[in-house]
Amino acid sequence: MTPAARRVLEAAARLFYERGIHAVGVDLIAAEAGVTKKTLYDRFGSKEQIVVEYLADRDERWRAFLAPYLDAAPGPAARVLAVFDASRAWAVPYSPKGCSMVNAHAEISDPTHPAYAIITAQKRWMLGLFTDLAADIAPDAAGHLGRTLMLLHEGALVAHGLNTFADPIRHAREQARALLAGAEDPGARPAGE
Repeated sequence: MTPAARRVLEAAARLFYERGIHAVGVDLIAAEAGVTKKTLYDRFGSKEQIVVEYLADRDERWRAFLAPYLDAAPGPAARVLAVFDASRAWAVPYSPKGCSMVNAHAEISDPTHPAYAIITAQKRWMLGLFTDLAADIAPDAAGHLGRTLMLLHEGALVAHGLNTFADPIRHAREQARALLAGAEDPGARPAGE
């Protein structure tokens, strides 16, 4: 990526996250990046492609941020909790207004929009991650446990973005810890699970 393209992407990312995708036009992105609209279109082709690149870059940066947390976790349950720890560490500097994918989906719900595939793929990846981690804890209930962990995580991200109550990601982590304790001890599970 050229320096000008990088400046466009950085400006677009900041503006899209702060103001919303639909509220930000290419004129503003070009002005904030210090490039002409021609340069912007030469590098990206369309605003839609800038949105795709913005979301793909966010996803890539999140996965890179998460990896050391997972690698450092000493066991299966700790790896699940590490996802919540990483999210909590990521949220303040990078996502004060909540998950960029959730926010983008609020504006892009058309499956034919090229960014839609990025949004849904990121959430499918998170579900797959939780399900894979759950398989190391409760192989026979990995799908159920993975979905439950995903719901705790996503709900915490939304509550964080809405500032619903203090430290929702920590609260979700504690709920996940309790859930995992029950999953590791099948005798502790409520009847019917």
